[in-house]
Amino acid sequence: MRASAVVATVLLSAVGKAASDLDFATNPAGNPFVEGWYADPDNEFYNGEFWVYPTYSHEYDAQTFLDAFSSPDLINWTRHPDILNTSSFPWAKRAVWAPAPIARDGKYYLYFAANDIQTNDEYGGIGVGVADRPEGPYLDPIGKPLIGKYYNGAQPIDQDVFIDDDGQAYIYYGGHGHANVARINDDMISIGTFPDGDQYKEITPENYVEGPQMFKRKGKYYLFWSEGGWGGPDYAVSYGISDNPIGPFKRLEKILQQDLAVATGSGHNGVITVPGTDIHYIIYHRHPLGSTDGNDRRLAYDRLYFRDDGTIQPIIMGVQDNFKDSNMIGWTTYGGSWDTSSRKLKTTVSDGGKAAINTNFTDQYFSVDVAIPSQNAGDAGIIFRATNLQEGVHAYRGYYLGISTSGKIAIGRADNGWTLIKEVSAPIHTNRVYNVAVRAVGSQLDCKVTHGRDVIASFTVSDDRFQHGTNGVRAFQTKATFDNLEVRHA
Repeated sequence: MRASAVVATVLLSAVGKAASDLDFATNPAGNPFVEGWYADPDNEFYNGEFWVYPTYSHEYDAQTFLDAFSSPDLINWTRHPDILNTSSFPWAKRAVWAPAPIARDGKYYLYFAANDIQTNDEYGGIGVGVADRPEGPYLDPIGKPLIGKYYNGAQPIDQDVFIDDDGQAYIYYGGHGHANVARINDDMISIGTFPDGDQYKEITPENYVEGPQMFKRKGKYYLFWSEGGWGGPDYAVSYGISDNPIGPFKRLEKILQQDLAVATGSGHNGVITVPGTDIHYIIYHRHPLGSTDGNDRRLAYDRLYFRDDGTIQPIIMGVQDNFKDSNMIGWTTYGGSWDTSSRKLKTTVSDGGKAAINTNFTDQYFSVDVAIPSQNAGDAGIIFRATNLQEGVHAYRGYYLGISTSGKIAIGRADNGWTLIKEVSAPIHTNRVYNVAVRAVGSQLDCKVTHGRDVIASFTVSDDRFQHGTNGVRAFQTKATFDNLEVRHA
C-alpha cells in the first residue's frame, strides 16, 4: 500500500540513509532478513523508517497476534512484538492474517483478516485497528468486522489498502479465487460507495488465487496477486497494469516464483519504495529449501526492475551477505566458533569449522572476501556444491577453494577425506582481504583470487564429482574473517 507520491517525496528528507545507500539488487545483508516464521508481509514508511507487518506463520489457533519490524536502512531490523492482539477485538478469535498498514491524519491503521470464515453463516472477516503510533497498540474502533461477508465470491481475507493521489482510499482483498475492490471513506473505518452505487466491484484477473497488492508508479496502477497454494512450492506472484485504480487488470506475466537453488513457495508480496526515488523492492515470504512444514515461511526482499515500457522484469532471488546486520540468519555452522558482532563473519582457530547457507546451486558464480589475521600453517576459503555437512575439516561432500599465508592457493574435493585437484604458489599476506571466487559450470571450475584490482591467481580445473549443493566458508587451524558473500546462477 502506498501513500501519495507527493507525501513520499516530502518524506525523503526523513530517510536516515541517502537514496544511493538504499540501492540494492537484493538484501545485501542476506535473506531472510528477520528471524522467525512470518508470512504475508506488507509495509509502510513511517517517521523516517521502513515498517514491515507480517502474519505470524503458525497453526490457525495460535495466530492471535501480530508483530511488526522497523528499520532505518533496510538492513538492521527491530522487532515490535504483539502490536495487535485479538484480546482487543472480541469478534476475532484465530487466523489473524495479512496485516495491511496505512496512515492518515495522524492516525495509524492496520487492516487484517481473522477467523478464516468459509461461509456467510460464520462470523469474522476483515477488521481494522487504529493506533497513535506505528507500533501500536492497535485497538478496535468499530467493534465488528469492516467486511464480514462474501461479496462476488471473494472470501474476506488478504486485504491491501491504498490511498490515491486524489485522497481516495481503496481496499483490495479476496481469497477463494476472487478479488474485490471497494472504496474506504475518509474516516478509514467504513466502506464507501462508487458513483454507480456499487460498494464492491470484482476485479479478478486470470489465475488469481489471493493476496492482492496495489502499487502506483508513473500514473499507472499495478495490481500484484498470488497464484498457486500458499503451503506448497508453486506459490508465485503475477501482476497486471491499468490506467484506473479499479481496473481492469489483465494478467501480464508471472514475475516471482520458486528457484530450486534458493527457495520455494515465494509469494504474497508487498512493495517497498525508497521515498522520493524510483527504487522499489518486492517483499514476500518463501519456504527454505528442504522444509516440509507449510508454515515454515520466511521474509525476504529483492529488487523490482522495470523495463522502459513500464512492465516488470522477472524477479531474481539474490543470495548475498555482508553481515552488516550482525547476524547469521539462514546460516548453519559445523564446528568452530563464529561471531558477527564486528559486522563481518569471524571464526577462531579450529580443526575445520564450516558455516553454510541453505542453497542448492549447480552452475554458479560464487565469491567471498577472505582475510587471515596471522601467519600460520592454516587455510581459509569457500566450499561449494557441498552436501552431507558435519563437523570435521573434510566431513562433507563437495569442493573447497582456499588460501593460506604459507603462500598457497588450493582447490580440492572433500568426501570424508581430501583429494587435492590443484595447488599454486602465490603471495598471500596476513590481514589483507582477498576475494576468493569460482565460476563452476558443469565440470569446469574457473578459480580466481584477487586483491583489489590485482589478480593474485587465476586458473581452471576440470572435475565432475559433485554437481550441486550448498555454499559456505571454511577455516582450518587459523582464525579467519569472511565478508561480502555472493552466489548467483552462471
